[in-house]
Amino acid sequence: MTNDGMGMGIRIQELRKERNMTREELAEKAEISTKFLYEVEMGKKGISSETLLKIAVALSASCDYLLTGEGKNRNGRFDNLTPKQMKRLEKIVKLIGEFCEESWNNN
Repeated sequence: MTNDGMGMGIRIQELRKERNMTREELAEKAEISTKFLYEVEMGKKGISSETLLKIAVALSASCDYLLTGEGKNRNGRFDNLTPKQMKRLEKIVKLIGEFCEESWNNN
């Protein structure tokens, strides 16, 4: 099991190519810059939990798969969300990420 940036970046790139998406298309769907996506795919940049979720949804992949390479790489659970539901989910994930970071920093 690995959650290093390079492994995650490679998985993102592989899934993007499997889905016949350009880097520009994925960046647009995930609401990030093409340059940032390139840096993530190359393992040069890490990403927040919120951005991870956006990329996972855009690729129809699970966050677990992108992070570790384990589990299923498809997550049909988010496919039918409305934009409003997606925004709510992103807020929840962001809050969970902030809570986890706060907890880790206090240890």
